[in-house]
Amino acid sequence: MRFRRFTAGISIAITLLAFGFYFFDKTAGSAIPRSNVLKGDKTSVGGDVNILLLGLDSRRDNNGNNLPRALLDLMHVGSSSAVGGYNTNTMILIHIPANGKSAVAISIPRDDYVSVAGWGMQKIKEAYGLAKYNSENALIKKGVPNPAREHQSRDAGRAATISTITALLGVPIDHFAEVNLVGFYDLATALGGIQVCLNRAVNDAQYSGAIFPAGVQTISGVQALEFVRQRHGLPNGDLDRTHRQQAFITGVITKFRSQGIFGDLGKLQSLLTVAKKDVVIDAGWDVLGFLPQAKALTGGHIKFYTLPIEGYALRNGQDVNLISIPTVRKFVHDLFYPAPKVTTSPVPGVSAKATSKATPKPSATKFNYAHLANGTSVAGSGIPCVN
Repeated sequence: MRFRRFTAGISIAITLLAFGFYFFDKTAGSAIPRSNVLKGDKTSVGGDVNILLLGLDSRRDNNGNNLPRALLDLMHVGSSSAVGGYNTNTMILIHIPANGKSAVAISIPRDDYVSVAGWGMQKIKEAYGLAKYNSENALIKKGVPNPAREHQSRDAGRAATISTITALLGVPIDHFAEVNLVGFYDLATALGGIQVCLNRAVNDAQYSGAIFPAGVQTISGVQALEFVRQRHGLPNGDLDRTHRQQAFITGVITKFRSQGIFGDLGKLQSLLTVAKKDVVIDAGWDVLGFLPQAKALTGGHIKFYTLPIEGYALRNGQDVNLISIPTVRKFVHDLFYPAPKVTTSPVPGVSAKATSKATPKPSATKFNYAHLANGTSVAGSGIPCVN
């Protein structure tokens, strides 16, 4: 069976573009589907904002209908009855500081072994599907029809994922954007190709279908799906795929900046259509008010990191990532809320540089996860090379 995965690159791209559309269509915010799952949750203080991007691995649309067979064949993915489920195979938490400095994005590996309320220790990607399954069964017994049943059970999945991530990282989540599988294809097609770079040529025809040469190249809609979903044949497997996701988002942001997409009303209209069909965001998100920060992100003020792991293990017949909660919490806290530099009064005969102490940058992990794991700015060309 082929395992087909999805990325969150579309999440940030569609969300940012939907914000820009507000310049000429004030109804854009209400047109994008909303969810109330964050209502009443703890929020950030001091003007900081934490945004969770979710890529949902499902072969169904937002109303629970099977995607067209022709479209699934075009994207080289199986049917909803064979594969897919409702795993969140992409989870990226973006922190935008109130001071306007560079944003930080942290990818959460999907196989991290964590505690999921009501289910015990599970892979973090499974929190969504497990909660949705329970909720859907209860709604079926009540006679709730689709699409209402699909919407309500997906909200249960979102709530479980958000609470699991919040408990794991110890930081609040202010907003979220969720994208389904077909949304990625739709976005990549609408943008007309994204520039990426590979360290070496790859041939994964048996699984993801990814066949690419080494170096900088522009990938189309279907190629983009293959690029971000490949994990077989990569030195670090899923962790390298996480770096593919980060590289794709970087490519999207670079295209925004270089081609001035915020000023292209025709392209914004077509991308809003994608957002209305394939994206769900939280009900409390004032996208118009967020526009200045969104434009800042497309200006290249963001760095990507990958949550550290301790090692690999086999649990209940599954390969999982072992993590240390104190370690990951410190990792996130140091990136999101870095301590200010402490400078002591000059000492005679000692330079000011020698008396200044700065908080050291967090280390990604002891594994070789490529340079993106250590933080890569999208400034300059904005096209980092990955495995």
